[in-house]
Amino acid sequence: MRILYFSRDYTTHDHRFLASLAGSGLETLYLRLERRSRQLEDRAMPHGVELVAWGGGQRPFRWQDLLPRVLELRRILRERKPDVIHAGPIHSAALVASLAGARPLVSMSWGSDLLKDAYANRQMQWLTRQVMLRSDGLVGDCEAVKAAALEFGFPAERVTLFPWGINLQDFSGRAGQPSELRERLGWQDCFVALSLRSWEPIYGVETVVSAFAQAAAQEPRLRLILLGGGSQAGLVQGLLAAHGLHERVHLGGQVGQNELPRYYQAADVYVSASHSDGSSVSLMEALASSLPALVSDIPGNREWVADGRQGWLFPVGDAQALSGLLLRAAAEPQTLAQMGPAARQTAEARANWTENFQKLLGAYRMATQA
Repeated sequence: MRILYFSRDYTTHDHRFLASLAGSGLETLYLRLERRSRQLEDRAMPHGVELVAWGGGQRPFRWQDLLPRVLELRRILRERKPDVIHAGPIHSAALVASLAGARPLVSMSWGSDLLKDAYANRQMQWLTRQVMLRSDGLVGDCEAVKAAALEFGFPAERVTLFPWGINLQDFSGRAGQPSELRERLGWQDCFVALSLRSWEPIYGVETVVSAFAQAAAQEPRLRLILLGGGSQAGLVQGLLAAHGLHERVHLGGQVGQNELPRYYQAADVYVSASHSDGSSVSLMEALASSLPALVSDIPGNREWVADGRQGWLFPVGDAQALSGLLLRAAAEPQTLAQMGPAARQTAEARANWTENFQKLLGAYRMATQA
């Protein structure tokens, strides 16, 4: 079977899908819609994947590029004749594929495209419906995505749900134990929170920093590892400076996938204040690392964290509530010791990428029979 995998950019998630497709013996073609300024994945293209050359994939995608990309994709489809076209997110790669008449088309939601962007305005709602009408299958990572797809008229029997999952063996260390990173930072006796979401409005990193500032004023042991970067860098840096937190916050920047496990292992809790999410891969990695999670109370997170079992939930955007949870976590080591094994058990039961990937192959087979 020849698969044309078409995505917006080259990310860690794309690497995972492409490596598994090629490793399954499928002829795998990769089409990249754009190249953003910030490198999202530092690993080379997986062996056995052919990157299709075309006009896209060289710069950020613009709406004026839509028609040229649609026409060019039609040519590629005629020449390469894939058996299945896998395209996502919904309003970028899947939209181009649907307008190009790609069939059979398996569209893949990346979470916020259906949970948030689809409802932004009437134009986005109309575009979402067009993609749904032209898709033979839909892949999503949580029940909230399925519910949104049904609202836009997609048939429930053609939705395939599975968490994108992780390689469990890469995140098997015990979180919060002595580590080289904590020793280098001089944080052996501190209580360390870890945040690694992008510094974009949807991920609420300013809520994390504000909450940490409030909690740190009461608990001198608190420290924060803040990875990533993004458009809110000025806001984040301003908050750190205003509260005099630079000595208590480690700014690690963009971290490669191979380096991530040691950051999870150096932390005592994982923190995410996202406003919208599907099944967050970083949350799954944290759970697999036996790391209790303090996460925003949104549908995607509730599928992974039961309040008081694998961690705690707090209202979206509520820095004061998150601050209280940070203080509670630092004061209750015995509670965290019980949450760690529960977190790992949840990851083992549901976040195994090797097992979850088989559902994607099932979605392809279903689409070819549509």
